[in-house]
Amino acid sequence: MQTTTLSFANIHNHGELFANMLRARRELFIVHNKWNLPEAMGMEYDKYDTPASRWVVVHDEAGNVLAGNRLTPSTTKCGIYSYMIRDAQRGLLDTIPASLLYDGAPVADHIWESSRLFVSHDVPASIRRKVHTQLIVQLGDTVRSLGATHCLTLLSATWPRWADRVGVKMKAMGPVMEIDGIDNQVVMMDFSQTLH
Repeated sequence: MQTTTLSFANIHNHGELFANMLRARRELFIVHNKWNLPEAMGMEYDKYDTPASRWVVVHDEAGNVLAGNRLTPSTTKCGIYSYMIRDAQRGLLDTIPASLLYDGAPVADHIWESSRLFVSHDVPASIRRKVHTQLIVQLGDTVRSLGATHCLTLLSATWPRWADRVGVKMKAMGPVMEIDGIDNQVVMMDFSQTLH
């Protein structure tokens, strides 16, 4: 099992890995979860997949994607858009309630958004926890390498069950809300003290 952090600057060094990650996202979010998201050539994407973002990917040696995640700086802007959680709060997204945060969405150099976090359904139950932990460890390493310490993310509200297992402090930043039949909650992940 390997982890790679992709960016527009290094994507060419990793063959099909970026495309495979977008294919895995499509398989989970569009095919399995039945979310109405943009897709092209068998890949899921949206307006937040820009050169400002990074993608953390857990994969095998053949490039088969086991898990992934997108990181976007909270300071980013592209036209009227910034990052997903903030844009939802501003009423720009009709699929996520604007009341997802207790306070205003942060905009700070030390905070990035973590979105599209997933573990592929093809990952056997016997290694799912290891894959998920590897993803979170690499996420923390990447965030710190970018000069940040925190990630704001919209997760399944089951996050308290596994937060301690992956060694990351997490704090609820909004209420539990149902989105597409799943209870979700915005959480702040603190990577400032995480050393793996």
